[in-house]
Amino acid sequence: MKDEKDARIGDVMAPFKMAGDLVFAKVMGDTAKLYNYLRDARDVLLSPMKTDIATTPYDVVYEEDRVKLKHYRPVTEIRLKTPLLVVYAQVNRETMLDLQPGRSVVETFLNAGIDVYMIDWGYPTRKDRYLTLDDHINGYIDNVVNFTLEKHNIPKLHLMGICQGGTFCVVYTTLHPGKIKNLITTVTPTNFDTDASLLNIWARALNPDELVETYGNIPGDIMNLGFLLLNPARLMIDKYVGFLENVNNKDFVENFVRMEKWIFDSPDLPAETFREFITNFYKKNLLIKNELEVGGRRVDLKKITMPVLNIYGKHDHLVPPAACDQFTSKIGSKDKEDLCLDTGHIGIYVSSKTQKEFGPKIIRWLMERDGNSKEVKPSEKVSAKKTAPKKAKQKKL
Repeated sequence: MKDEKDARIGDVMAPFKMAGDLVFAKVMGDTAKLYNYLRDARDVLLSPMKTDIATTPYDVVYEEDRVKLKHYRPVTEIRLKTPLLVVYAQVNRETMLDLQPGRSVVETFLNAGIDVYMIDWGYPTRKDRYLTLDDHINGYIDNVVNFTLEKHNIPKLHLMGICQGGTFCVVYTTLHPGKIKNLITTVTPTNFDTDASLLNIWARALNPDELVETYGNIPGDIMNLGFLLLNPARLMIDKYVGFLENVNNKDFVENFVRMEKWIFDSPDLPAETFREFITNFYKKNLLIKNELEVGGRRVDLKKITMPVLNIYGKHDHLVPPAACDQFTSKIGSKDKEDLCLDTGHIGIYVSSKTQKEFGPKIIRWLMERDGNSKEVKPSEKVSAKKTAPKKAKQKKL
């Protein structure tokens, strides 16, 4: 038993050991350099460090089952008449958009006077196993939208989707176009018939039925391992080489730990939603073909007629440009724009260089299209209780 445990520990530590061998090989020939390096590294690692993530203040204003709606507290006068709702993927956590002060998309939006709401999908449990795409899109998202519209007494809101959350937003917008004023998709896959990403190739080869029967909800650790194996040299060796090379730099170490906290904070995926997503999107590519059905209704991309901004990364290994760049040609909107940034899947939100382009672009784009929101008459107010097709217990705070 002890030998098996030691072997497992050895497997986990192998990338770190390899990284250490590479780094120390560079400095072993210079005793003074090695001494200074180890001294500084000791001082950094033993000193108090600031590694908290998602520190921007917010209030949970709506809660339903495991799903929460965050409303970030304004820091300046609200300049947009219409609030922005952000929908993250169910893989990993929405805290990526608020990693740390100075590298926070949320902070950038708040400083510009945008009223920001964000869905926190929470951590699925066994009871969530049978929740479908319909439950999440026509249930939870629609309930959150209805709550926000009613709270602000407006007919429409701005909607922004991230990765798989962007795919959810595309589907939602086709089914509820009258509630969306402007749509922003970022690193959002809509065309899944591409070999430009190893993820697409693997997903098409998966048997989701076997995985669901084996695990029920798909463990977040399994998903994380799959993502790491997409590029093991960079994601499992290079990053630890970089860590050891900079372990004497406190800012670098703090940023490294923040990112590791986010990466390994991985919720499980609801089983039936996972099964549907793999089958209908990756295997059959139904969305871009206008053949997808959710909740008994066909998802017709031509019903997206509001302004659309579609942003993706040139070097994205998870959602490559080929998965994103067909979207705007399939929708009904005349006001639409594609923007390909010189970055990767995560860098689009945290890279210092990209931060100067990504957030400001969205802010300018929304400011130009916000306009004056028409107030809804009391008799026309949207009620979550009346319109939600699949509403479970909810708590408004």
